[in-house]
Parts: sequence; C-alpha cells; structure tokens
Amino acid sequence: MGYLKDELTGFVPVEQATEIMKDVARGSSVLRLSKVSQMESDTKKIPVMTEGAGAYWVGEGERIKTTKAGWIYPELKAKKLAVIIPVTKEKLKDTTIDVFNELKESIAEAFYKAIDGACLFGTNTPFEKNVMNCIETSGNKIEIGTNTTLDLDVSDAMATVEEDGYDVNGFVGRVGIKNSLRKLRDTNGNQLFVDGVNGKEFYSQPIEFSRNGAWDKTKAEIIGADWDKSLVGIRDSLEYEILKEATLEGTVDEDGKPISLAEQDLIGIKATMRLAYLPIKDEAFCAVVPKAGEGA
Repeated sequence: MGYLKDELTGFVPVEQATEIMKDVARGSSVLRLSKVSQMESDTKKIPVMTEGAGAYWVGEGERIKTTKAGWIYPELKAKKLAVIIPVTKEKLKDTTIDVFNELKESIAEAFYKAIDGACLFGTNTPFEKNVMNCIETSGNKIEIGTNTTLDLDVSDAMATVEEDGYDVNGFVGRVGIKNSLRKLRDTNGNQLFVDGVNGKEFYSQPIEFSRNGAWDKTKAEIIGADWDKSLVGIRDSLEYEILKEATLEGTVDEDGKPISLAEQDLIGIKATMRLAYLPIKDEAFCAVVPKAGEGA
C-alpha cells in the first residue's frame, strides 16, 4: 500500500471502505429500514406493481377471465455525498490503511447524518422527494396529544396508512421520545415499547431512533411507514481526495472562523460516495407531529 503523500486521490482501501459502509448502515435509520439495492449505473428503474392480477370464480366449462397487472417504473438517481475531515499534515506520512482505519468512524457519522437528514426531512437534500414530503402530501399525520396517550396517537397515524391499503412495518423517532415510550402500558400492565437485546419494537414492529443529529423535531415526533416503499440505491465504492489549501466554510474552529487548511497547516481528507433515495408511495408514510405552533 502506498502513502497518502504519493496517492492524493483514489479509492478508500476495500477493507476500510467495507467497514465504513457497515458503520453507515448501522447509524442510519433510513438504511436500516428501507429496501437497499446496488446500482450498476447512475440511474436504476425499479418495477413496482400498482395493480395485481385478479382471481375469479368460474363454473364448469366456463372461460377463465384474465386481468392485466399494472406496473410503474420509478427511477433511482444517484447523487454524490461528500465529507471533508480536517487532519494534521503528519497524516500525509501515514499509510492509507492506518489513516482510514483511524477516521472511519468520523466519516461514517458524517455520512449517515447527511443521509437521514436528506431522506427523512429534506435537509440539504439533492433528491426530489423525502419522507416528510410524502406525509405532507398525503396528510397522514396526527398531532401529538390528540389522544390521552402517545400510543393512541401513533395508532391513529398508523390508521391513515392502513386506510390506503398499506401496513406500517417499522418506525423511526427522535431519541427524546424514548421516555414517553417506556411509560406506555397495555390494559394488562405490559410494556408496549420493547427494548430488547436484539432490537427495539413498538406495536410489534421495529423502531429506530435517530441519534445522529439529523432529526428535525420541529417536523415530527415519530414516523411510521411501509418501508418497502422507501427505496435506497448504493452506486459505488468510497473515493477520497487530499485537499491542501481549501477553506472549509461549513466547518468552524474555536474562534468561530472557517478552517483554512493552508493557514492552519492542515490537510483535508475528502471522502465521497454516491447514493439514491426515492419514496414511491405518499400514502405509505405517516407521522405523529408537534402541535400546531409548537414545532416552529
């Protein structure tokens, strides 16, 4: 393996890239719940059946009726996601493996925060649609406090999805709502929220909690969905580039000023990946949202 000072651009070594992607998948609620597929090019069409074939009762000797299934082909479009990690110039003397092994946690965290923010709430998103877009369009939302307890609010939100013929098969919520969930009990005193060793469940469905700073609590308390209608495409492996003189406008130092790599004798390791996201049925998503006037 060469040195970063000799290889200023290229692919993140396979072993480190694999570990980074595993960390991204573990940290991103969207990736854990959605249907994820590999993309061989920048675009990928996914066949989705809108109308299934019908079955008919027939008498002896009667012709069997036929029906035609309906399909749509939503298209995933991969967009580039990049993160810049500033490090000391001494890293130029380290092997690529050592550097990426050391930085993989920081790179993964930056990636999964951006992914969840964009896909759930449209934060700095390059994608045409996000989950909250779907919820606003469908109107599948219930204000928190509509009922006497949170579980009933969630149940009413789930009902909006079920009325359109879908089933909620998972939830994602903000970390701060865990206290309310722990207090919920059924009529027999059993907990409705199960915090198990192998996973967390609510209404017998998996629930994820956004811990990465991507959650916008002004827009939602908890989101439920038929996550089979939430599609993610992964385009290709991680690439890196060494920056020596850039000014990182989005990263400020202790003095509140943007970090200047040249002035502060630093380098920046820019890692990029390409990813696509598309929620394909507005009616498959719902949310319990803050009370009007309280979320703003």
